[in-house]
Amino acid sequence: MSPSLARGDEGDAVALLCNTLNRLGLLPSDPGNPRSHFDSGVEAAVKSFQQERGLTVTGIADASTLQVLEEARWKLGDRTLQYLPAKMMRGDDVATLQTRLIEMGFNAGRVDGIFGAATESALKEFQKSVGVKVDGQCGPTTLISMMRLMKIVSGGAPLQLRDEAARAIKGPALANKILVLDPASTTSDEISSLLFDIAQRLEARLIALGVAVFMTRSAQSNPSQSDRIAIANKSSADLVISFDVDTYPTTSAQGVATYYYGSDAHGIHSVVGERFAQLAQREICARTDLLNCRTHAKTWDLLRLTKSPTVKIDVGYQSNPGDIRRLKESTFRETIVESLMVAIQRLYLSAENDAKTGTLKISDLRRAGIRK
Repeated sequence: MSPSLARGDEGDAVALLCNTLNRLGLLPSDPGNPRSHFDSGVEAAVKSFQQERGLTVTGIADASTLQVLEEARWKLGDRTLQYLPAKMMRGDDVATLQTRLIEMGFNAGRVDGIFGAATESALKEFQKSVGVKVDGQCGPTTLISMMRLMKIVSGGAPLQLRDEAARAIKGPALANKILVLDPASTTSDEISSLLFDIAQRLEARLIALGVAVFMTRSAQSNPSQSDRIAIANKSSADLVISFDVDTYPTTSAQGVATYYYGSDAHGIHSVVGERFAQLAQREICARTDLLNCRTHAKTWDLLRLTKSPTVKIDVGYQSNPGDIRRLKESTFRETIVESLMVAIQRLYLSAENDAKTGTLKISDLRRAGIRK
């Protein structure tokens, strides 16, 4: 397929796109007149798919949308699933397998639709428990055994409960926790420097409290997203915070928005990620005049492929002069840092020690055991 398809395009790539959208029930078809033109109907179908899958809704079938479309066409049982380190299998069938394993008590890791080592290990444990060949492959025999067992086993959300329990067990103190800060590199060197400044200010505050902090880039470097994900995954972080700005074709869009990993299609979300995204959004909006663009679940690779709870924060729109004017102010960036410090600390507070948004004071944090 083409790297990007949009309204007005036509040809075999568009025909394949339309066929996939049709099989997903998003686009009607005429058997006698197959579609090969990207018209308004195709655009609406692409937008529906993007909305459903937690992608940015543009109506343009870009590379990430086409990748998720390819994954969406697979249903459990369509093919034999196995761990292939050189080119890991991806798809809705993998996500379904992971969900079923987790519901039966086997730790397949995050439901991300990628057949990795954790999924293989969980599948082998399942195969061992039901007495079928232990080869780490989900073929007909394993699938039949799983379907039989699913009829008598009712599951819950053990992975989400484990994430929440792990957060609670580590306690409220920030000392010895690990955070990764990910300031994005934008098309503007000035904006990239401002985002790095926010991350650097937050780093200094966190280090003073005994937090181990890793940055995904230096002031001048521009690593790829995959490199930044790799840095985050090597750190075994408790939390990853990514800073960026959004953009829009006009100057009307403005405000702050936060994003965490979640997929309605797969029925999963990051408990810790969602909690921190909500806290960060509320604290920033309580302390600044940025428009509240809310918190959203997304399946972007940065959120999906990073193993630790990850939140992306868009601190304004690069296309909005007012937002950029604020971002250039040192006092505004310091307020963003203050908001995030309180949000991070509230993330680890128990319910009885928490407080209303915008009201938490240093004395409250001392009583809760976070600061000395």
